[in-house]
Amino acid sequence: MGLPHPLLVDAARQAIAAGDPASARERAEAVARSLLQPVVNAAGVLLHTNLGRAPVAVSTDARYANLEFDLDTGRRGSRRHHAGALLARAAGAEDALVVNNCAAAVLLVLATLAIERAVVVSRGELVEIGGGFRVPEVMAQSGARLVEVGTTNRTRRSDYAAAVAAEDPALILKVHQSNYRIVGFTESVGVRELAELGVPVVADVGSGLLDAATPWLEAGPPAWVGGEPAVRQTLIEGAALVTFSGDKLLGGPQAGVIAGRADLVERCARHPLARALRPGGLVLGALQQTALAYLRREGDAIPFWRMASLPVPALRARASALVGAVGAGAEVVECESVPGGGSVPGLVIASVGIGLHGDRTAALRAGDPPVIARVHEGRTILDLRSVDPADDAVLAKALASLP
Repeated sequence: MGLPHPLLVDAARQAIAAGDPASARERAEAVARSLLQPVVNAAGVLLHTNLGRAPVAVSTDARYANLEFDLDTGRRGSRRHHAGALLARAAGAEDALVVNNCAAAVLLVLATLAIERAVVVSRGELVEIGGGFRVPEVMAQSGARLVEVGTTNRTRRSDYAAAVAAEDPALILKVHQSNYRIVGFTESVGVRELAELGVPVVADVGSGLLDAATPWLEAGPPAWVGGEPAVRQTLIEGAALVTFSGDKLLGGPQAGVIAGRADLVERCARHPLARALRPGGLVLGALQQTALAYLRREGDAIPFWRMASLPVPALRARASALVGAVGAGAEVVECESVPGGGSVPGLVIASVGIGLHGDRTAALRAGDPPVIARVHEGRTILDLRSVDPADDAVLAKALASLP
């Protein structure tokens, strides 16, 4: 089991206190399973929030790094001049600042640029995302004053213009509806039109698609990307700043990025909150590797894009091989994956997986390593698009061991 002695003692004491000494081992095993550990994601959700979103390989020696040290001058350096500078280059931004998540990025921008001043937001963009992040509450915490315009389903340029004339706002905030869609009788205003109103536009694009052209993919943009806003194009349209996540469509570690005008990024970096929200060296190192992969146009070096881009015939061949190895009870099934992580809601990616009769998810989760699957129409589906091919042998072993 590998638990340290103090935790084993705790489990034994809890078992004795409960009047069931024989449950000590079961209690210790429960503790071990509650600790962070690798899992095989066969759920078909590529950016599974509960499984850490984008899979990222982190391997580093126990050595010092030039995190805040200038090797040329021998003086103190800045942690901004590594991953942040590379992401700015990849996105076509003047500068970029990395914080610990996208919510922190929005909070820092508002606290820096709009404290005690108005910020204009469409009512259709006052979103709540996972974990209770609500735009009005974050704005209140930042010290900015929310000015709502338009309606839930329709906001016009004239609504923004009227608010700009009446409120003299510090910013216009454009928030991407990343985890839902409003369809039907709708109207919204794009960044290009908003930028013409003479107030800095901050666009929270959330999911972090770096470039709509996806130059890191040989086949070009996949159809499922759809109308997802991209950082580079949003800046070209006139946004002063763009905020986005590092662990969604960017495919890196959990982080938030503020990219855009150098003067505004610099102001954010100098705000006292920036120190409280900054990430550590491990995150910046992983994000640096992700940024370098983009600059090299090596999409296959980013696990999310590698899995998202796998052709269906390759997935079908893997599924057939696994079913052949497992034998009776398993079958190849056509299925659909989703990007997940609040990205491109409602869009799916064609996939292939393995189907088992009944709900076998609990037994799969009990394995070592645990395998996470889903149930659809009375069958357990193991979607291979979200499974790294290197884990196929692990998956075959898990399937073979099912009772």
